[in-house]
Amino acid sequence: MKAYQAGDIRNFSIVGHASAGKTMLSEAMLACAGEINRMGSIAAGNTVSDYHEAEQARKISIQSTLLHLEWLGKKFNAIDCPGYSDFICESLGALRASDFALVVVNATHGVGVGTDMVWKTATECGIPKLIVVNAFDKEDIHFDSVLEQVREHFGPRVLPMSLPLNPGPGFSQLLDVSRTEVTTYAADQSGKFTETPAEGANAERVRELHEKLIEFIAEADDKLMETWMDKGTLAEEELRAGLHAAVQKQSFIPLFCVSAEKNVGVARLMDFIAKYGSSPVDRAKVVAESPDGDPVEVSLNDSEPLLYVFKVMNESGFGDMTFFRVYSGQVKFGSDLFNVNRRVGEKFGQLYVVNGKNRTNVPTLNAGDIGAVVKLKDTHIGNTLATEKRPAKLAKVQYPRPNVASALVLKSKGDEDKMAVGIAALHEEDASFAHTVDAELHQTLLAGQGELHLEVLVERLRRRFKVELELAAPKVAYRETIKSKGDSKYRHKKQTGGAGQFAEVWMRIEPKLRDSGFEFTQSLVGQNVDRGFVPSVEKGVLSACREGLLAGYRIVDLKVDFYDGKMHPVDSGDVAFQIAGKEAFREAFSAARPCLLEPIHKLVIRAPEDCIGKIIGDLSSRRGKVMGMEAEGSLQILSGEAPARELHHYATVLRSLTGGRGIHEEEFSHYEEMPRELEAKVVGESKRKHTGNHAH
Repeated sequence: MKAYQAGDIRNFSIVGHASAGKTMLSEAMLACAGEINRMGSIAAGNTVSDYHEAEQARKISIQSTLLHLEWLGKKFNAIDCPGYSDFICESLGALRASDFALVVVNATHGVGVGTDMVWKTATECGIPKLIVVNAFDKEDIHFDSVLEQVREHFGPRVLPMSLPLNPGPGFSQLLDVSRTEVTTYAADQSGKFTETPAEGANAERVRELHEKLIEFIAEADDKLMETWMDKGTLAEEELRAGLHAAVQKQSFIPLFCVSAEKNVGVARLMDFIAKYGSSPVDRAKVVAESPDGDPVEVSLNDSEPLLYVFKVMNESGFGDMTFFRVYSGQVKFGSDLFNVNRRVGEKFGQLYVVNGKNRTNVPTLNAGDIGAVVKLKDTHIGNTLATEKRPAKLAKVQYPRPNVASALVLKSKGDEDKMAVGIAALHEEDASFAHTVDAELHQTLLAGQGELHLEVLVERLRRRFKVELELAAPKVAYRETIKSKGDSKYRHKKQTGGAGQFAEVWMRIEPKLRDSGFEFTQSLVGQNVDRGFVPSVEKGVLSACREGLLAGYRIVDLKVDFYDGKMHPVDSGDVAFQIAGKEAFREAFSAARPCLLEPIHKLVIRAPEDCIGKIIGDLSSRRGKVMGMEAEGSLQILSGEAPARELHHYATVLRSLTGGRGIHEEEFSHYEEMPRELEAKVVGESKRKHTGNHAH
């Protein structure tokens, strides 16, 4: 494949909510361009894009997949992205490497919460959006209501560039707005079409949209605005010249109607991308950071190479594939580069352009292009590769905080090291999950973007690293405290041959405000106890607080006052006062109406309005409460809180309550007293476990 110049390259991400038809759209594009002889299907598991085992088994995209083709002399680098919010990080990396976003909406389901997320990200990346409404070959599709919903979400400047003339199972005809023609597509998925002039009512519909298009184009350019004001229209050349700029400024957002499965409407969409879509030239300068932290402008025309790594993936038998975009300079086989983040040199071997798992060697990649290389030593996702002469680095993509956690349970002891190696390797490819070892509860936690995300990570650990493990509900970090004051006078006396042990501790305890922690004081007067034993008593009390007295959880939110006691001139020592302090605290604690506290999580739930009733009902069944509601477009944002013990698998529950259209974020908020009957259950479980352990 030849080396393309920046102006002839179109880098874009195909994004949108789950099941919008993104993978089939990329399949149709490859078929139109002759990259594949016939289209595969999701059901058969033979599409170019979804080639991983897990994708074929689940019939969904899990990875972003790089594809390339040539159309009208332009090179398309298309990145097919997963739709599930669990894999949103794949879309974030892809959008960073793109010059525009192709946002796919399914005509039967409409705009999903995933659509809004990628739209927001593309806007933050400063790249234009094109909308593709897919699945006009399905029953009962009403174009006007779909258009109304899209405009409700993305504003009145969404303008159809094509209209479906015969939506439904026989869908084959579109009205082309920019060319005032009816295009009729072949029924063989080839994407070939014939054109006839639009007449009658069709011509009238096109005329209205054409006028609106001219107005939007004129708005984006002062000169064209003058011409339009003078003549009331724009000549065909002016229209075409202004179209690109209008899309860049998003003075309007083009919307295309297609059926990806039937390959209807895709070829004209590709024509539009080739002629008017953004190229790297539209984003010719990026701001990087020098080693001193100063901003450095990197231009497409600079001779020094600068590359950003947006994806790293382990391909069986191939090693790590590193996917990058070239922001300046040129890269070729044998290039010596410098990893600015890791401060190491990297030598480039063979360069590839890829279509899913198929790779083609290329000698060079120019500024603006996207490609892959294998077997780099120490380069990871988010790294910048440059030269030591100009070691500037680009900002890393910021991934959302992981918000769903499960415990990892190994099936065979002794696999801990294997698991740690596997998790570290996966983290180099996917920076959106976190892995922690909870020393307090003795469990290893995996936190990710959703339950599906965690399941896929565990599958990868099994397949690639041969670690047998499963996901389990994480243990809950309860806390223990008291509800009233307590007092105790404890004497510790032990006589053995030789020196004995003696200490007496008088102690008062009282509750403190929630989340105010633990306080130890002494108010000794007189000479009954040597002040040197105060730290010993405190040590004993702290030891009891760590171990817990009710159910084995940390004790918090109380004040302990050591106010008197007795000692023996010979038999009193550090150990005796530690023991007495611990036991005095135990007695006082038992007398002060001890209770259990449970962690409460703060929730933010985004879902369509028609699901909110079900969500609130479900939340109250989990002892949760709604704290507030606000509208965001056609979505409702509900903020609430619920006990952590009720939230395991909540992501899956929410998905089924909303038909996949709802997502949530959760984080720890505070501790609250537990209901009596639940407390009794937790205390009972803990005692059983304790006696069970002793029995062993």
